[in-house]
Amino acid sequence: MYSFANDYSEGACPEVMDALIRDNNTQCPGYGLDQYCALTARKIRKIVEDSSVDVHLLSAGTPCNVVAISLLRSHEAVISVESGHINVHETGAVEATGHKIIAVKGENGKITPEEIEQVVAAHPDEHMVKPKMVFISNATEFGTIYQKEELKKIYETCQRLGLYLYLDGARLSNALVAIGNDLSLKDICAYTDMFYLGGTKNGAYAGEIFIIRNDELKPDFRYYEKQHCAMLAKGRFLGTQMLALLENNVYLSNARNANIMAQALAYIFKQLDFRMYIESPTNQIFPIIENRLLEKIQNKYVVTIWGPYDENHTIVRFVCSWATKKTTIQEFYSDLVTFLNMPK
Repeated sequence: MYSFANDYSEGACPEVMDALIRDNNTQCPGYGLDQYCALTARKIRKIVEDSSVDVHLLSAGTPCNVVAISLLRSHEAVISVESGHINVHETGAVEATGHKIIAVKGENGKITPEEIEQVVAAHPDEHMVKPKMVFISNATEFGTIYQKEELKKIYETCQRLGLYLYLDGARLSNALVAIGNDLSLKDICAYTDMFYLGGTKNGAYAGEIFIIRNDELKPDFRYYEKQHCAMLAKGRFLGTQMLALLENNVYLSNARNANIMAQALAYIFKQLDFRMYIESPTNQIFPIIENRLLEKIQNKYVVTIWGPYDENHTIVRFVCSWATKKTTIQEFYSDLVTFLNMPK
């Protein structure tokens, strides 16, 4: 069976594998203090055009989110859309640190400045938690992306209200190469207090690049990182991978393939008169599929059930990766046509 369930079913892309083999026997200091992590930091500072940012390499996306939110004081809370990864798919990892998540509805997976203002107004005194951070992701859990003006307004709202803005970038590369995107990594850095650039979902075995621009959040970050099990003894393993992804913009070409394959799937569904639950320009798409047809698809393909649409239809998530091939999409098209023509 072929899996469209996620973008980390495969291992590492060839560039990462080659780099790991090449550098495997080089002895290095531990815990991210090696030359590969240092070179990664230098490359990131050059890309975002800010030599003052702190750069850390963390083990995975959930540790990034936990460490970031753990920087808050015990009575402070984080605002997220209801569909946000920290609110749905991280097993209470943030709450386990003692911080409340204040969830708002959002629009197509994105938070609005008005929602942020409403939350702050609804928490006026010491008898409630104090909102202090806004959590967003780009791309969102629905595969949608923020435009530059949207991000700028959210950041300005946070600045005015004394909130930190943190961006989960597990699929940031997919957002950067999406059709209609007008944000660069330099813009992301300018309009957030901290964010991370994902590797796990974009061709690395594991690891994310965590960037901090706000000076208030920089002190003692490595202490938080270690305390929350996000620091690897063999940190060089992360540095080598991230260097390989940054070299020749492999992180963008990997994401571009994932997006193109997903958009090809979306085109197939639309040509066959399927409806989309939401329009996504990235590597996640959400067709609405009749339940009996879905059973046939699941006999050959692994997909994610997003939820019921109505009594007879289901919202299904298909995800493509750096490794998804054109031939796989063609085969799926052929199978889908066959399934549609089968007796019900």
